[in-house]
Amino acid sequence: MATYKEQLQKVWHAFEKENGQLPATAREAVQWGVQRGMIQIPDLDPFARLAEDMATALREEYATDKEGRRYRVNHAVRVTRGGVQHTFWAMMQDAPREHMQKAFIQRREQIVGDCVQLSTDVEAYNAMKSEQPPIPMLLDFRDDVEERRYWRKRAA
Repeated sequence: MATYKEQLQKVWHAFEKENGQLPATAREAVQWGVQRGMIQIPDLDPFARLAEDMATALREEYATDKEGRRYRVNHAVRVTRGGVQHTFWAMMQDAPREHMQKAFIQRREQIVGDCVQLSTDVEAYNAMKSEQPPIPMLLDFRDDVEERRYWRKRAA
């Protein structure tokens, strides 16, 4: 039996096949899939929804320090216990050093993973479209980071 994510992927591919290979929203595809009985609207656990909303709100909370740096207030650490993943949040100003170190390492690992996948995706696309000039992808972000910091200071 297909997993939930595989079911959604099947709906996406069927939607794309019927509607053409044009960019579309995920919402359009799931509405299409529900109308055809391919997927059901899920019963939602209200606490799971509230926890998801809270996590989003925590991720989006920023403050400014006395030096004028805008920083994220809340930081998450993912831990797996008994085969179940839990996310523990803490406010940076009160969090133990160990929590913050793990949070920073996990965020860096996410960025590295995203860069590896982006590089692979670009290579695969360039190979599929070898008759076109390849799309370059530079993964050295030092200049980008410094440029954004510069413009952020100028805007303040």
